[in-house]
Amino acid sequence: MLKKEKKLSHLIYENPLITRYASQEMSQIWSAQKKHSTWRRLWVALAESQHEMGLGVSAEQVQSLKEAVDDIDFKLAAKYEKELRHDVMAHVHTYGDRCPDSMAIIHLGATSCFVTDNSELVMIRESLECVRARLISVIDHLASFAKENRDLPCLGFTHLQPAQPTTIGKRATLWCYDLILDLEEIEHRLEKLRFRGVKGTTGTQATFLQLFEGDHAKVDELDRRVTEKMGFRDRYAVTGQTYSRKVDAQVLSTLSGIGQSAHKAGNDIRILQNRKELEEPFEKKQIGSSAMAYKRNPMRSERMCSLARFAISLTANAEDTAATQWMERTLDDSANRRLSLPQSFLAIDAVLILYRNIVDGMVVYPKVIEKHLNEELPFMATEEFLMAGVAAGGDRQELHELIRVHSQAAGAEVKVNGGQNDLIERLQKDPAFKDCDLKSALDARKYIGRAPEQVDAFIAEIIEPIRQRYQSNLNQGTENLKV
Repeated sequence: MLKKEKKLSHLIYENPLITRYASQEMSQIWSAQKKHSTWRRLWVALAESQHEMGLGVSAEQVQSLKEAVDDIDFKLAAKYEKELRHDVMAHVHTYGDRCPDSMAIIHLGATSCFVTDNSELVMIRESLECVRARLISVIDHLASFAKENRDLPCLGFTHLQPAQPTTIGKRATLWCYDLILDLEEIEHRLEKLRFRGVKGTTGTQATFLQLFEGDHAKVDELDRRVTEKMGFRDRYAVTGQTYSRKVDAQVLSTLSGIGQSAHKAGNDIRILQNRKELEEPFEKKQIGSSAMAYKRNPMRSERMCSLARFAISLTANAEDTAATQWMERTLDDSANRRLSLPQSFLAIDAVLILYRNIVDGMVVYPKVIEKHLNEELPFMATEEFLMAGVAAGGDRQELHELIRVHSQAAGAEVKVNGGQNDLIERLQKDPAFKDCDLKSALDARKYIGRAPEQVDAFIAEIIEPIRQRYQSNLNQGTENLKV
């Protein structure tokens, strides 16, 4: 039977987020076992609290439920769902068959969203914690890369055109700081994430008020106890049948932010690999192209961008869902959220695994970087040339015009004739600059400003406190990189 199932698995669609990209840890958080075990934990928390508060639930019934939390007969549940056309009631009956003496009190006073919404909030919280750990690991390793290359001059770019030099390390801090801003958002979402709690069919707690014979204080206490048992400090102040779907939109927006940061860095790395200045990891037997054997394609960065773009696209899905909920709830969010919530987390989990792998194996080519910098540096140094000419007794406006003319001619030599940048030679031949030491102006370190010191300050003031706060997450590695 097992061989037959294995063979059939190749005949049906499998989600590549599970089979190729995301970690086992994140995949398990959104598994059926996790989901339905959490439903049972919620039913246990409800029954236990009801027992503690004097309702007709015995200690034996609660204990029976506790012992069967993870023992789920999924085939039986599927059979019940086919008959009942209701997933929650299918699992109520499955649980009841396992714990027949407790059947009468399972789900007492609750609505389906008691288990569906609350379990999703549990899984969202665990997923955010998993993402936070991976994010911190990437930040830590990217900061180390920045420190190693803090003072390596390179050509800067604005509008994707050569601009004032920076350093490899300073550029890496730009990538890193984007992730730190994402970390702040993750921390905020974790801090603000609350529990739906015990709210009843339309959020009014009417059924629980009936169970407690009109005692409002006991209803509120039941809500508080279940919330606490499930590991949450706070409940959402009011809900309809569901917690506000704005929460999902906020969470997916935060994940999108990580995708945006990773995509930006991935694009930069792909451009720099095209220029042969940086290179992502490339394994000994790795094939870059099935046709062009020489190629070393940046497939990790490309994949990171691809998955990031997918996660970014899911944000609009959650926003549409939040905007189109009717009154106390509508069910058109259910099938939608079964896809968008887990897949957003799985995609970003995969993105961060890739990001860490890329950073750890990044290769820098200083000679190529220097060559490209030197090709443009004479243009960058024109202000130095101008000041040198003035110091030698020249007229500032006349010198400016001469530099402009010579610069245009040197640019034409490069672009039209495919030659080298000969601006220095042109200026040296001009009598107006005969007494100027122009070559001394071609030290790239003169033009990188405070880039190395900015890297140092960034690590000391921003990175080190994060490292201290999250020491246990610094070695969250790439052991889950599948292909």
